[in-house]
Amino acid sequence: MVQGPIPAPPRSATPADAATSSSAPKPDAARRPTPRAHVASEEMTGAQSIVRSLEEAGVEVVFGIPGGAILPTYDPLMDSKKVRHILVRHEQGGGHAASGYAHATGRVGVTMATSGPGATNLVTPIADANMDSIPMVAITGQVGASLIGTDAFQEADIVGITLPVTKHNFLVTDPDDIPRTIAEAFHIASSGRPGPVLVDIAKSAMQSRTTFNWPTELNLPGYHPVTKPHSKQIREAARLLATARRPVLYIGGGAIRSGAAAELRKLVDLSGAAAVTTLMARGALPDSHPQNLGMPGMHGTVPAVSALQKADLVFALGARFDDRVTGKLSSFAPHATIIHADIDPAEIGKNRVADVPIVGDLKEVIADLLPELEREQAQHGKPDLEAWWRQIDSWRETYPLGFSEPDDGHLAPQHVISRLGEISGPDSIYVAGVGQHQMWAAQFIKYERPNTWLNSGGLGTMGYSIPAAMGAKVGQPDRTVWAIDGDGCFQMTNQELATCTINEIPIKVALINNSSLGMVRQWQTLFYESRYSNTDLNTGHGTIRVPDFVKLADAYGCVGIRVEHANEVDAAIKRAEQINDQPVVIDFNVSRDAMVWPMVASGVSNDDIQYARGISPAWDRED
Repeated sequence: MVQGPIPAPPRSATPADAATSSSAPKPDAARRPTPRAHVASEEMTGAQSIVRSLEEAGVEVVFGIPGGAILPTYDPLMDSKKVRHILVRHEQGGGHAASGYAHATGRVGVTMATSGPGATNLVTPIADANMDSIPMVAITGQVGASLIGTDAFQEADIVGITLPVTKHNFLVTDPDDIPRTIAEAFHIASSGRPGPVLVDIAKSAMQSRTTFNWPTELNLPGYHPVTKPHSKQIREAARLLATARRPVLYIGGGAIRSGAAAELRKLVDLSGAAAVTTLMARGALPDSHPQNLGMPGMHGTVPAVSALQKADLVFALGARFDDRVTGKLSSFAPHATIIHADIDPAEIGKNRVADVPIVGDLKEVIADLLPELEREQAQHGKPDLEAWWRQIDSWRETYPLGFSEPDDGHLAPQHVISRLGEISGPDSIYVAGVGQHQMWAAQFIKYERPNTWLNSGGLGTMGYSIPAAMGAKVGQPDRTVWAIDGDGCFQMTNQELATCTINEIPIKVALINNSSLGMVRQWQTLFYESRYSNTDLNTGHGTIRVPDFVKLADAYGCVGIRVEHANEVDAAIKRAEQINDQPVVIDFNVSRDAMVWPMVASGVSNDDIQYARGISPAWDRED
């Protein structure tokens, strides 16, 4: 049995939080909330109870769209002095906006939709949040309780539909259950491994009268998130890390979710180990740190991939050994002892057997590990890692990240993105869609702080960037927020620019326009003999621009800028940086032949990484 205070997500960062991340309060602050005072009983409708529950849970903003089944809740929501509602243009946009808000702030994001198609439109952002461990609560209206199961108008079993892609979900038919259920939803979403929780509420429950009672404690039998690691495993991990000759810290998104950046930095410094930060962990350790080798995996740096393959110890910290990092799993890190620390016990040993499994919150894991590692080093001395770092530095010198200028007269997308990062700087928040531009943004922007890089990592959702950037800007209004999007992704959710304009959410969009579904086209070039089946979008490389993104930006009330030449790139970015009263869209016309390198083809060993097309590192396979 779990009992505890009702969550009230924090509203601002403390000075200590700011020292760890200048971009957001520590996510774990939202996972260890301070209890709210007891709320006296009061008679009201179920719909009023929903709004009141959101207020008591500390919700500041909801992204949603009204409809028939949720309409009773929208009436009292209009009178709330605490909860701001932002009317999005599509439920998928509302879900991604809630996710972007949660990622940028560490607080629980909230989205709301009606029954049937409104609810099913939330399935993609809910699945996306589930894959990337984003704390989110989705509230959906449902047909009246007596109509459930009759195929009533706009009925859908959204609880059943989302069961595989939520951390938990609820169906509420009794108005008396509303406060307790919403309190539990916020607690589940924000504690343990964060994730999305759906609360489906029957319209009849919203319309009925009830007595509002906000619970003072939670009773969740069977829900026991483990945050404190076992001391025996910590001691063994410290011993192995202190004696390894080729150690690598494999840092995953759990380092961001747990707010463990400060502790992680201490561990990296103390251990002397090489560190790699996955796509979801960019910024957990500053890119400027000399031990950070960058991103591992399919489009990771050669030093990061090489170090994992040659390591004698891999310490996975909040990572899940997913296929994009491991390549062919049976050949991943073949010489390495594996330590695996994660708050979710289901991840331990799921893909790679762990020699030392550690279940716990990463912040607490590292805090316990540091004194044990110091004790081991005091007793046995620090390991001699000089040869290891000589090898790593050789890889760095031989295989740096780079790119070739295109010969078709269009911009190099890598140049555009690197200049964006250099001009806007490390305090900005960068939100990517999915595809080539996502990989280039992960590679060519330097991330110095956690919660400044947002993307759809696990599900790979096209259309994520614009609404997620909108949510991030709402959560962090004083920060510059750039959506880095491709022309394919952009056309899936660009209607949310209307939401941004009307609600004065001045995001900036760097549109990497290659008139193609770029990543799919790259695979067609490499694996399908350049047979480009249905990847030409004709958005700017032909004689007619379909659509003309500058005109589209203007139609949405944004500032539209087109850039076609390299000497225009800096001026356009600087102009966008100076516009803070409306959204900006820069249409960068880039080469469709540009490719993402390095690359490990899907399903092959990381040993077969290609530095560039036709160029593979000279591995010493006898190591």
